[in-house]
Amino acid sequence: MQLADFPAASSLVRLFFDRADALGDALFLGRKHGGTWETLSWAEAADQVCLLAQALRDLDLATGDRVLIVAENRPEWCIADIAIMAAGLVTTPAYITNTAADHAHILADSGAQAVIVSGGKLLAPLLQAMRETVVARHLVVMDAGDAPDAAGLPFAVHLWSDLVDPGAPDDGKAAHARTAAELRQSGVGRSDLACIIYTSGTGGAPRGVMQSHGAILANVAGAATALVGDYGWNTERFLSFLPLSHAYEHTAGQWLPIGLGAEIWYAESLEKLAGNMAESSPTLMVVVPRLFEVLRARIIKQVAGQGKLAQRLMAEALALGERQAAGGYRFGDRLLDRLLDRTLRPKIRARFGGRIKAMVSGGAPLNPEVGRFFQSLGLPLLQGYGQTEAAPVISCNYPSAGIAMETVGPPLQGNEVRVAADGELLVRGELVMTGYWNNPEETAKALVDGWLHTGDIGHFDSRGRIVIPDRKKDLIVNDKGDNVAPQRVEGILTLQPEIAQAMLYGDRRPYMVALLVPDADWLAERGITEPEAIRSVLDVAVSRVNATLGVVERIRRFAVADEAFAIANGEMTPSLKIRRHMIRARYEDRLAGLYRG
Repeated sequence: MQLADFPAASSLVRLFFDRADALGDALFLGRKHGGTWETLSWAEAADQVCLLAQALRDLDLATGDRVLIVAENRPEWCIADIAIMAAGLVTTPAYITNTAADHAHILADSGAQAVIVSGGKLLAPLLQAMRETVVARHLVVMDAGDAPDAAGLPFAVHLWSDLVDPGAPDDGKAAHARTAAELRQSGVGRSDLACIIYTSGTGGAPRGVMQSHGAILANVAGAATALVGDYGWNTERFLSFLPLSHAYEHTAGQWLPIGLGAEIWYAESLEKLAGNMAESSPTLMVVVPRLFEVLRARIIKQVAGQGKLAQRLMAEALALGERQAAGGYRFGDRLLDRLLDRTLRPKIRARFGGRIKAMVSGGAPLNPEVGRFFQSLGLPLLQGYGQTEAAPVISCNYPSAGIAMETVGPPLQGNEVRVAADGELLVRGELVMTGYWNNPEETAKALVDGWLHTGDIGHFDSRGRIVIPDRKKDLIVNDKGDNVAPQRVEGILTLQPEIAQAMLYGDRRPYMVALLVPDADWLAERGITEPEAIRSVLDVAVSRVNATLGVVERIRRFAVADEAFAIANGEMTPSLKIRRHMIRARYEDRLAGLYRG
């Protein structure tokens, strides 16, 4: 892999074909199916890409038509994405958690002419939306046994296996399809539209972000330069588990490994992620902070059950990590570091497959304490920053830039970032979106004179690394005009073993209050079930947090949520960020009541 390839690539499909031609029979995609891992080579994937691309064109789809993908992370997702682009079409991913109404919105807004779906439980809401909108003319089903009866449907139904069928060994079908794809790609440039990715909607209806080939290629080049420069490069293996319909996983979990010539293995589910990590032994992973908050709690619990020696080693590791973060060693620390490398750290690393070079956290702010926890245990955790409108990575921590968990690192190569007069971060470069699909008004607000207005408040530290206290729109301003960054306080709250989730509240109010979700496992282990007893332990946890906060940040009162914030109840996005507007709408009366009496 040559870093010079990235700036030279004219399109994402061109980048893929170059890698497939160079790597041929080397392993590319892996999936656990029926209890065993099955793999696909670069050459096999390239054949399927070309066959599917030609089949889509044979369905009378025209250049620029949008094609929806609704599927779990699996090899077919990657092949479908590349094939859509190779056919001169535009990929439009949708979350598998979408309701029929969500699908209907995206279908109607994008005008998608075809939909590719895996099958199973994803079909019912999708079919309902397709019937209601009558926009898409074709449905392609990956899992043949799940294909619906086409009779009476206002669209044609096709089987994936039929569309990627190579035909007889000597008929050259795949080769002819490759020639056609190459011809189409000759007219595709970096400024051409590659995909429309709908935001996950933390604050309202999802908007379609138009990402060009060049925007994603620029992201891949910047990330590869940072990672390869510091960690070297061999045969890397990514384990993919965040939704590929999210810009973060689409770029960093799919196109970055393609650019690196790496393997991509797909986790079965979030619930089976721990086992999949141990089995697949990834070297790089794209992650979100919520996952690490959960894993941190599990590791602490497991070590606590292994006796005093293990607990002592962890305490020493965490103390050493804090001293290193502060910029200094004390006498004996180097010896302690070597001892931890031979005792505690290998056991922790083994749970992640034993080969992790780095895990890159993004999608939401990472609590610095969580980051230092994993760094101390020998698991390099790099916090990045970005948004869908920037394809999506704007900056990232990496060792040669000096990792500081309170920052999101310096801008990636090729990205311009400046701070506006009101503190908002502005971004310029090839990574910036073309605009919002069918939404010129919002586009005009977000893009001004070539600069993307991120909506995030930030500044640079003395080493050029970006520090982001909070999103501009999320900042809470109390009735005295003081600003409070809710994500920082919420992060501290959820570090307490009694608290699983939290949301701060207090805009234009005299003090802060919070909505808390208690940790069900922690309560169950202690037999705490009565509401008053639950409130009592939460009160102790909040008091503990208040002791670390500034006066205006302190939580005067709190309410207990009826259930956990989740994707299923609409209170979390698929990338595990809380949807504040949804939570506030549900609990507004209860939260407002905390200011009465």
